[in-house]
Amino acid sequence: MEKRIIGRGVLLGGLGGLLAFAFARILAEPIIGRAIDYETGRDDAQMALDKAAGHPMADMADTELFTRTEQANVGIGFGMVVFGLALGALFAVVYYLALRRAGNIGPRNLALLVAGGMFLTLYAVPFLKYPANPPSIGHPDTIKERTALYVAMIVITGVALLAAVWLGRKLAARLGNWTATIAAGASFVVVMAVVMLILPPLGHLSANKSFGDFDTETPQPLTDPTGKIVYPGFPADDLYHFRLYSFAAQLIMWAVIGVGFAWLAPRLLGERATETSTPAAA
Repeated sequence: MEKRIIGRGVLLGGLGGLLAFAFARILAEPIIGRAIDYETGRDDAQMALDKAAGHPMADMADTELFTRTEQANVGIGFGMVVFGLALGALFAVVYYLALRRAGNIGPRNLALLVAGGMFLTLYAVPFLKYPANPPSIGHPDTIKERTALYVAMIVITGVALLAAVWLGRKLAARLGNWTATIAAGASFVVVMAVVMLILPPLGHLSANKSFGDFDTETPQPLTDPTGKIVYPGFPADDLYHFRLYSFAAQLIMWAVIGVGFAWLAPRLLGERATETSTPAAA
């Protein structure tokens, strides 16, 4: 049964990654293209300002190993499918472990709960604090700090969610399932709200102090020494839609994994039940 569960999880993860890529390719990829064009134009404007000011010119030449077409189709597509396969395998392992402690929760409901919990932990809640950004947003000097903060959000969210589940079970005997679930959910929200207030905004990282007092790393308008805007800031509409489409793509992936496994779970567990009952009958 273990191999069947993991195998189905991997297949559903791959399918979810493929559908998420199709969605992102249609809606998010044009925004990525505009973001790259924005970055190129901003670099050219910055070089012109540096040249006019007599600053040493940095070599901005960069040789692409893959063309934009290859990156937008084969590269991103392959990456999202592989990512989906990994998430599907991880989901299957967590689901199998949860079966032992599921109690009266049915296999279908358990699949939906596990998928929903993993979506919250791995993406949705960290996204609220550190949302996805297109190219040209984010400074190279903060990559390590940004990665560490995002991983910290995932770990803290996972621990807080497990603690909320434990609290809900402890309170259920005294308050009933409904009230205990509300209390545990409220506790989770309060804890995560405090965590988000404590963790620093990306714009307040040490490497960003020279750019001004901003909460994000979104490029602001580029100005000359007189304060005149020579290049605009990053378009707010593109930033909003990119984040919306990124969230939707992840939701599609996890919906395929959760709903697909909920549909398959009774058959997988039924096969196992038949195998275990046959020797007993004999």
